[in-house]
Amino acid sequence: MTPTSTTTERTGSGPVLLAVLMPAMLATVIASDMVNLVLPSIGAEFGASEAELAWVVTGFLLMFSIGIPFYGRISDRVSLRHLFAFALLTYAAGSLACALAPDLLVLVLGRIVMGVGAAAIPVLSIIAVTRLMPEDKRGMGIGVISAAAGIGTAAGPAVGGGIGQFLGWSALFWLMLVVALVLLPAAWRVLPAEAPAGAERFDLLGGVLLGLGAGLILFGITQAQVAGLTAPSSWVSLVVAIVAIALFGWRTVRVAQPFVQPALFTNRVYRAAVVVAFLAMIVNLGGLVFVPLLVVDVNGLEPGAGALVMIPAGVAVAVVSPLIGRLTDRIGTRLLVLTGLAAVGVFALFLSTFAGGASVVPAGAGIFGLSIGFICVMTPIISAAAGALPADQVGAGLGILQGAQFLGAGTGPALFGVLVTARRQSGGDAVNPLYSGHEGAAFSDVFLAMAVLVVPALIVAFRMHPTPAHDRDDIH
Repeated sequence: MTPTSTTTERTGSGPVLLAVLMPAMLATVIASDMVNLVLPSIGAEFGASEAELAWVVTGFLLMFSIGIPFYGRISDRVSLRHLFAFALLTYAAGSLACALAPDLLVLVLGRIVMGVGAAAIPVLSIIAVTRLMPEDKRGMGIGVISAAAGIGTAAGPAVGGGIGQFLGWSALFWLMLVVALVLLPAAWRVLPAEAPAGAERFDLLGGVLLGLGAGLILFGITQAQVAGLTAPSSWVSLVVAIVAIALFGWRTVRVAQPFVQPALFTNRVYRAAVVVAFLAMIVNLGGLVFVPLLVVDVNGLEPGAGALVMIPAGVAVAVVSPLIGRLTDRIGTRLLVLTGLAAVGVFALFLSTFAGGASVVPAGAGIFGLSIGFICVMTPIISAAAGALPADQVGAGLGILQGAQFLGAGTGPALFGVLVTARRQSGGDAVNPLYSGHEGAAFSDVFLAMAVLVVPALIVAFRMHPTPAHDRDDIH
């Protein structure tokens, strides 16, 4: 028995492990969105413009996108216990700085530090489930982690708006500080202290180039939404990002111990998982962002009431995710992924056709179905990727996978935001001939674009071999 498996038995690999990982994941996802509804209050207190306030969100997201691949790669050399503890302490320090911030600069710096810590939680949680839980329980564990992410995504704006309204925006960061400090001793007890055996050195410069490229892509697209693609902050960022990614690829095939082993991308199942995760996340976050905007802008709901439309979808994701995980353990991944993608495409088309009318019910039903389909995709695709990789590549591989997923989450809403702005300026009817409204034509086109993006994801997923849980050798 390996040292890692001994540690697993001593620390526990089932409910106790998930009882630590789930709230950590929940707090991380809530933290990314909780400030959105309190930005006006922060701006009023510090006298900041909208462009300056955007850094409260962007600073966190940039560190998040840069950090995920690093934590995944470092987990192949450093113990999960020490990495998780570092992440929680960093997250707590950033939360404290934000709670006590006397001005906007300190608040933004605190959010950046929070992002450095928060970036570790999603990828380390999936790696912990993959390494510490029995293979026949892995899908269930990933489903539980996915449920926490779904709950956090749906609850983040509501939690931020509610607590911010009644207790002030700084209370949000005091809450995150307490959560991190409570989880720290629990994580220290549950996670193993031993580093993975046989870990090798890796190319740090390559990792910097990868993180820089991912971060600048996200920043450039975000700036395109705010200031337009012709703004130097947008196109210069995108050009530098392309150069950084190209240099990363060059180093990967040149150095002896690259940050990411090229063999990762010769694995067809893993390669397909990265592409599908990226495209599915673009569509999912697009729906989560633009359905509330639709019911506010077109149906005339208040922002609080608009957020209520999302609650059934969040509850459904929380309930269904563990069930999808168990189903993955029993029947494999390919059928679930194809079914989930088909559902995402159908409900995106449903939103394009029916949302934006007199009733908000179609919008709620559409995002409900889209969210369920998304969970049917992500839980098994992560399990398939983990099962397809050798043990010494799991950390790096899942770091890249989660990085692609998060990059999709960041770029999707920004790209669709550019589309909405362009369509509103040009006017005209919706591209979808079945859409009967006019005022919501821009949103109809966005949802139609989401449905179109599902098609290449389906093509890629269809080429994956079946991966039954009882026969993982089929995926190598």
